[in-house]
Amino acid sequence: MKPKTRLTIVAGGIALALTLAACGGGEDTSPNEPADGSAAETTDSTPQIEGHEVHNDDDTQFAQMMIVHHEGAIEMADLAVERADSQEVRALAERISAAQGPEIQQMTSWLEAWGEETSPMGHEAMDHEGMDMEGMSHEEAMAELESLSGAEFDRRFLELMIAHHRGAVEMAQTQFSEGQNRQALDLAKMIIDDQQAEITEMEELLELL
Repeated sequence: MKPKTRLTIVAGGIALALTLAACGGGEDTSPNEPADGSAAETTDSTPQIEGHEVHNDDDTQFAQMMIVHHEGAIEMADLAVERADSQEVRALAERISAAQGPEIQQMTSWLEAWGEETSPMGHEAMDHEGMDMEGMSHEEAMAELESLSGAEFDRRFLELMIAHHRGAVEMAQTQFSEGQNRQALDLAKMIIDDQQAEITEMEELLELL
């Protein structure tokens, strides 16, 4: 083979190799992206546990105490569902029980996400400010209600539940001014609005009895 012909073949081979390398260079092999081409996950896409945000001691105490407070309201309301003479009082009691159960679950999930006790003091917390009703503990109020029947039960239930709701509003107002967790603040505002509306409703029912 002549030297000139051999030189032409070698040059052609080099050109072909460079062309193939250029075709393969379109694929991004950046170390910042997985080899399979899938996008790397970012912290923004990490799912957040409900309530798993910054919180302070006031948020914790609000959730713990309001759980116990709601449990007391549900116990009173369930008794009214069984004992109430008025259909309006019975319907109100059913709404109270149905609304506060999910709120207990919500606050419990926050405390668990925060690594806090869900109810460290148990029912002893009923002695806390905002828990008593007309100077009575929850146990004393329940004992009185269980001794009544008919219209007398309805009237006393409404009076005690109004006092109970006012205690919840007071606790929620404290949380709204001192708490830090956004979801707990939202719930406190909702409790204030909902329970003040129910207080008005119960006061109107009392006038009809």
